[in-house]
Amino acid sequence: MAHPKKIDAHLVLSQQARRAMDRLVGYKVSPFVWKTLYYGLSAGRVQSVALRLICEREEAIGKFVPEEYWSITGEFQTILGETFLAKLMKVAGEDPRIPDETTMQGYLAEIEKQNFEVSSVEKKPVKRNAPAPFITSTLQQEAARRLRLSAKRTMMLAQKLYEGVEIGEEGLTGLITYMRTDSTRLSSEAVAQVREYIYENYGKEYIPKEARLFKKGKASQDAHEAIRPTSIKHTPKALRKYLDKDLYQLYELIWNRFVACQMAPAEFEQISVDVTGGEYLFRATDQLPKFRGFLQVYDDMVEENGGSKEEEDPVSRLPEHLAAGQKAKLTNVFPRQHFTKPPPRYTESSLVKELESLGIGRPSTYALIVSTVIDRKYVEHKDRKLYATELGMQVNSLLVQYFPDVFNVQFTAKMEDELDTIASGKQQYVKVMKDFYDPFIHSLEKVDKKATTIKKSLQEKTDEVCELCGRAMIIKWGRNGRFVACSGYPACKNTRPLAEDAEKTQHLAGLKCELCGGEMVVKAGRFGTFLGCSNYPTCKNTKPISTGIKCPKCKTGEILERKTKKGRRTFYGCTTYPECDFASWDRPIGQPCTHCGSTYLVVKFSQAKGEYLKCPECKEEFVKEEMAESA
Repeated sequence: MAHPKKIDAHLVLSQQARRAMDRLVGYKVSPFVWKTLYYGLSAGRVQSVALRLICEREEAIGKFVPEEYWSITGEFQTILGETFLAKLMKVAGEDPRIPDETTMQGYLAEIEKQNFEVSSVEKKPVKRNAPAPFITSTLQQEAARRLRLSAKRTMMLAQKLYEGVEIGEEGLTGLITYMRTDSTRLSSEAVAQVREYIYENYGKEYIPKEARLFKKGKASQDAHEAIRPTSIKHTPKALRKYLDKDLYQLYELIWNRFVACQMAPAEFEQISVDVTGGEYLFRATDQLPKFRGFLQVYDDMVEENGGSKEEEDPVSRLPEHLAAGQKAKLTNVFPRQHFTKPPPRYTESSLVKELESLGIGRPSTYALIVSTVIDRKYVEHKDRKLYATELGMQVNSLLVQYFPDVFNVQFTAKMEDELDTIASGKQQYVKVMKDFYDPFIHSLEKVDKKATTIKKSLQEKTDEVCELCGRAMIIKWGRNGRFVACSGYPACKNTRPLAEDAEKTQHLAGLKCELCGGEMVVKAGRFGTFLGCSNYPTCKNTKPISTGIKCPKCKTGEILERKTKKGRRTFYGCTTYPECDFASWDRPIGQPCTHCGSTYLVVKFSQAKGEYLKCPECKEEFVKEEMAESA
């Protein structure tokens, strides 16, 4: 405060250019979408590129054709009678290709003829460094993966921690530094305090000789520090009584990451064992912890979309006394059939990571981008995954077809770089804006003239005739999706739902309305399907649709699929609420856990494993197919 700097005019111009560019795209393209589909939709310079990523992933999943392949794992016994598992890695020095069961059986017949021995044992020390302190994008990613928080919710909680929380005698206290940042820089005072804390609470072996510095990102503006606690004395334990559950968990996450980033690396001994018989080579790997280091504070979970490791292949620990030249008897073989998987759908976490890696958007915009495409009904958030809706696919198709040079990843990333050149003083505001505006407005004027024609081309003709005026009926878009309308609008305003939606509303549920005795039917609404009385509007009784699973908590109610207050997320709760407060973000299924006897399992998803089942009690995981077979 004693030495204020002058306002950086280049930074101001860069911000103004970004705002002007975003408004030009939003204000000019959104009306075009209204004219061609319906009023109230929107387009945006970054938002629409994020939608394009989600839609292209949806298309790739739809076109994906799974391919069969097999893996072979062998069980080997040492001279001491110890057993371990190893996977077939090479055949005659080449990667094995096992496309079908016939090929697999051929391999098995040959493998069982071989005499095996341990051909090599390699041991080497490996270190794993702690991750950098949080920036906005990594905080959103980790909060989504660990705490199940949306990007928007994460930023709301972080804002509250930043602005301040009442903590006893200290009063209103800001608990974290500014939460919109792309820098991993830490102040020297904060680093000195945390190193002292680590020494006092964990010991000198947990402190690196030098304070850790983190590499600056290519596009980082470095305007603010990384996200960290404002004071090392405010430990999560000390603040527990002042914070609600979500605030506490987010603060604890930020605290742990900050402390861990200045701790010594975790150390492991990595062991790789090759077992050879003839031209067949099996390999087993293991990693033994030697020093936990930063893992004492922050357990770095495996990335959701990481790795090609076969999650389903059996694994085991390696015996201690393996050495090259030892005989290894093949005692069993475990062939396993696999199918290639389609690219995983984005989660909020992986979408933010993708946008950041592509250089699209800024830390302050990630949460808004995700929430906007959900609010516009372009994307649906189910089971933690982002699904492109029919409307989202249509809007994306429209924008990509008529604005191919504006709504693409390369152009958007390039414009981010151009905005950064204004901030650095390398280019002038007017030149950058003119280079963008001239081709953009030319494309817009060109397609704007065709808006009426484009709208008509999106309307599908039907064989139906309007019963009011005799004109042809067409399929149009509206706020609640597609519907059938008279082509004579506005003279004739006759409308009806699509045949498949009409079928939904007429589907009998086999239940009687407890108010009037009418049949309850399945109806479609803005938040999904529900049960409604067939005597509507005389009787307006409605009920949610049950999953048919008994509530595991109260044993009397049933589990329903519900929506959060704003309709953005699905969760599962008991029909007797508020008497029973059972709730789960994961979809329960009525299969008992074979490990601990829990009465139900939940459907989980990760980008590495796909869909699998997990016990909410003992945390045991099951492959869905295996549970189906046992059931």
